[in-house]
Amino acid sequence: MNKISFPGLGIKEFKLNPIAFEIFGKPVAWYGIIISFAMILAVLYVLYRAKQSDSIKQDDVFDYAIWAIPLGVIGARIYYVATKFEDYKADSILETFKNCIAIWEGGIAIYGAIIGGALGLIIASRIKKIKPLKIFDMVAPAVMIAQAIGRWGNFCNAEAHGGPTSLPWRMGIRNDENPTAIFVHPTFLYESLWNILGFILINLFYKKKKYDGQILVMYLTWYGFGRMLIEGLRTDSLYVLGFRISQIVGFLCFFIGICILTAMEIIRYLRKKDASAVTEAAVNEEATEVKEEIKEEKKDDGVFEIADSYSDDDDE
Repeated sequence: MNKISFPGLGIKEFKLNPIAFEIFGKPVAWYGIIISFAMILAVLYVLYRAKQSDSIKQDDVFDYAIWAIPLGVIGARIYYVATKFEDYKADSILETFKNCIAIWEGGIAIYGAIIGGALGLIIASRIKKIKPLKIFDMVAPAVMIAQAIGRWGNFCNAEAHGGPTSLPWRMGIRNDENPTAIFVHPTFLYESLWNILGFILINLFYKKKKYDGQILVMYLTWYGFGRMLIEGLRTDSLYVLGFRISQIVGFLCFFIGICILTAMEIIRYLRKKDASAVTEAAVNEEATEVKEEIKEEKKDDGVFEIADSYSDDDDE
């Protein structure tokens, strides 16, 4: 049982049980309920986008979900276990395997979910012969709002928080591990709010997108930048070779995303400039041809311009 408080905001300590209820003696965690709700909401969002699409049908969305959601869950687990494999290693291969697949005991990573889900979308696109970048644009904001909601599962577990702080919005945690309350950065809240803001901005821009894949890159850039900063505050980061792996991946997403968006804008500008030059040249050429035709017609009718008919012989 966790006891949570936000004293700087006037919220006194309250109890927060990670377990919502039990079914046949099996506990059902709030974390799982919240993640499931986030997935459902993500699918509903993509269905909404499908209504406005000429090439993606609503039935296609469910086919995509059948591939993306399971592979996303598998990817999230593999990514997490791969970064903490020593914690799951046992004396036998069978026992190690059981530890690795015990997702019900906790342990998933969002980047793994994104990789696994993306693989599912690519497979479904190949089967349905639909351009993957188009569906990626529809799914990216859905993932963003799902992430925003999913972080509240971390809140229910009193996890994914940052280090000590005295800021007004500090979160107090008291439980068996911390008999005396500790006051920390509510990094789950930071990331949730960051994703909600990104979701709003990207949806405002969605109708103005200029090419397939632009929304996807904007999402990766936005999320990568926020995660890069927020991860630096967390106390439960996954480490590889002494580095916060999620922070590095966040930086790479941000940096590569900025490069792609900039490069595409430059390419679009150059193409537009070349198109304008070609159009202007075509207009000038057409105008010249029209002038020549008019001149020929006048000559055929016996009408000459003063400049054409004037000569020194006429002065004599």
